[in-house]
Amino acid sequence: MPTEVILPKVDMDMATGQISRWFAEEGARVKKGDVLFEIETDKAAMEIDAPATGVLRDVTGKEGVDIAVGAAVAWIYADDESYAPISPLVGEMSTKSTEGGASEGTSQSGTALAPRPVEPTPPDRPSAGHPPLEGEGKPRATPLARRLAREAGIALSSVAGSGPHGRVVKADIDAALSSPLEGEVSTEVASGGTAFAPSPVEPTPPDRPAAGHPPLKGEGDVLRLFEEGSYELVPHDVMRKTIARRLVEAKTTIPHFYLTLDCELDALLALRSQLNAAAPVKKTEKGEAPAYKLSVNDMVIKAMAMALKAVPDANASWTESAMVKHKHADVGVAVSIPGGLITPIIRHADEKTLSVISNEMKDLASRARSRKLKPEEYQGGTTAVSNLGMFGIKDFAAVINPPHATILAVGAGEERAVVKNGEIKIATVMSVTLSTDHRAVDGALGAELLVAFKRLIENPMGMLV
Repeated sequence: MPTEVILPKVDMDMATGQISRWFAEEGARVKKGDVLFEIETDKAAMEIDAPATGVLRDVTGKEGVDIAVGAAVAWIYADDESYAPISPLVGEMSTKSTEGGASEGTSQSGTALAPRPVEPTPPDRPSAGHPPLEGEGKPRATPLARRLAREAGIALSSVAGSGPHGRVVKADIDAALSSPLEGEVSTEVASGGTAFAPSPVEPTPPDRPAAGHPPLKGEGDVLRLFEEGSYELVPHDVMRKTIARRLVEAKTTIPHFYLTLDCELDALLALRSQLNAAAPVKKTEKGEAPAYKLSVNDMVIKAMAMALKAVPDANASWTESAMVKHKHADVGVAVSIPGGLITPIIRHADEKTLSVISNEMKDLASRARSRKLKPEEYQGGTTAVSNLGMFGIKDFAAVINPPHATILAVGAGEERAVVKNGEIKIATVMSVTLSTDHRAVDGALGAELLVAFKRLIENPMGMLV
């Protein structure tokens, strides 16, 4: 039988993905381990290898469309295997004898059929005394399609699926919404027959909201506020949708509180200059270059990691059943990329030298912008740092990124007037704000962590010993 090529789950919370590029065409011969296609997730572009050697056939996974995790996107036939076009009906055809007397699993011409593995269609309803099973009787649909149907009040059973094995996908829901039969759903009646009843459809909103109008929800509610032709619609990609979902979850389920401190940077800036001046020279393709070039952010990462080790109770993650106490300080660093944000992680940052952190961060940021990170390079972590100081932002509060319990927002270093021993002095000052999950880190514990961070920033030689 041909080998099924599926869309794999490459991210922990991935429900759908998009194939951004096929590296092999229909009918091409591929070898096991060859790069077959590239998946675009919300955070990275992952290359997927061929699971077998043979000829690529029946490529159903289209580029640029949402595909459910686990769905078949193509099949690979062995070199000595006969080919018959695969469709959802082949499995059924291969189990029936034709009137011409063809044997089971063969066509009338005697050619063996290679059926696609087809999952059994669930019964309309469980038999008497049959306990309800997980998913039994439910139409096959992607998670996105189920959510859209639920929000629109459409019964999935009334929508014809165009995805693999008849699975309902987003495009089918969109088509149902624009159909003149929108809102008709099938409902069972006592006699076992079928009746059609309209699903609840929200009335078309007026041109403008009336006094006391409830908060707007859908796209149509927003668009009616603007003159037609005065805007452009830019569809959300996978990354932007996931960012939006995770931010809503984080902000509405995590009880944030915020702590802000000012840190003087003069000693850190002086040490940074000395370390960069002492960097050894190495040969590169472009000539000689320093082996490292430290940034203030590299030193912030190190200080945050060492602060977590100094205050281990704050190096934690909340779960409903237990507190997760981490043994290492793994610091995620927010990196802006086209269309969104990703947080690659410096593992064991408390144990690494500043030069190692600097070079590792440059490599991670470069590959993040080209969407070449591996899942293990951006998943997990015990805290995060978000730095907007390079844009001149004085201070801000960042949203916690689960499973972290803290995130440090770093503002710009700037010269300010400070009072020392009753005298006004000029110092370079940086404001930092710690966003904290109150379930895992209480106020006093968060303050202890931030004070430990400030101590390291203002006495940076402590990061070298």
